[in-house]
Amino acid sequence: MSITPKLKTSAAVVATLVSAAAASVAQAETTLKISHYLPAVHGIHTDFIAPWAEQVTECTNGEVQFEISPAGTQLGNVARQQEQVMAGVVDIAHGLHGIPRGRFPRTSLIDMPFLTDDAGAASTVLWEMLPEYLSEEYKGLKVLALHAHNGGLLHTNKKKVTTMEDMAGLRIRTPSPAVSEMLSYLGADPQGLPPGEVYESLQRGVIDGTVFPWDPVKSFGLNEVLNYHLDLGAYTVSFFYVMNQRSYDNLSDTAQACIDKYSGADLVAKFGDWWDAWDAPARQDAIDAGHEITELSPEERARWETALEPMMASYLQSVKESGVENADEIYQAMKDKIAAYEAAHKD
Repeated sequence: MSITPKLKTSAAVVATLVSAAAASVAQAETTLKISHYLPAVHGIHTDFIAPWAEQVTECTNGEVQFEISPAGTQLGNVARQQEQVMAGVVDIAHGLHGIPRGRFPRTSLIDMPFLTDDAGAASTVLWEMLPEYLSEEYKGLKVLALHAHNGGLLHTNKKKVTTMEDMAGLRIRTPSPAVSEMLSYLGADPQGLPPGEVYESLQRGVIDGTVFPWDPVKSFGLNEVLNYHLDLGAYTVSFFYVMNQRSYDNLSDTAQACIDKYSGADLVAKFGDWWDAWDAPARQDAIDAGHEITELSPEERARWETALEPMMASYLQSVKESGVENADEIYQAMKDKIAAYEAAHKD
């Protein structure tokens, strides 16, 4: 009696099992690429992105691994974060809404002057507004988080600024279109520069100062080339943390659930406390270096707000002309939600 059919059957079973095992191993070795534009010593990397990746990997029992490319790598260019993730060059990216300008006009309304200087408020409001007002700007992307930093300061190296008149002619690095408009209306000459170029530009005298929250001042070593700091509390800047939708859709249900678990509202809620912690060391370094830190007086703040009223109206009009017909509605919703947040979180 021939046993060939049985042998063939056994071989087929073995082949099937081997194929299934290979597929399982391949799934376990899925590696997603994350890019961002900040140094690997920045809290965005050490407290946010790297731990987030570790949490997702642990949640998936190793099914998903991550490869992170920060500033200084080929994928760490601040101006390319959105296009890289849209094209699938990376799977996940963290970047600034305002660089390059014009790609997120709705979301970037949060950068308007004197709207808020609270990272927690701005971050929460952005997330709450995403479904109704902002989602059109993220087609092809899965939004993992939207957030903003604490109020930015004006940092200068040679000239102390305390009044609007002191701003005249100063070449100031700017992070977003709204902040550029603000600086122009205050008499300064805004200069669009990636954060990584600010140190050398200050050192060479190409610019006279920069607007930043405290934390990048430390991350980019800027206290070495600065002397004066004016606490404006006049603006914030917003960021995205997004995933290519196809990359997300190609993951298993388990992997998708793990990414969802560590993203969204719970993640967004952490940025207020994180930014407070990230700001503190740079401010202390400036104090230790003997720098002058000045707070914008209430009287001067009122002057700035009045001077910027035409700018805000003009900026809103330009956003409407770019195709965002309900820009006024979005801006008002942001104001209302921020006011409600700040009232609820009053000390």
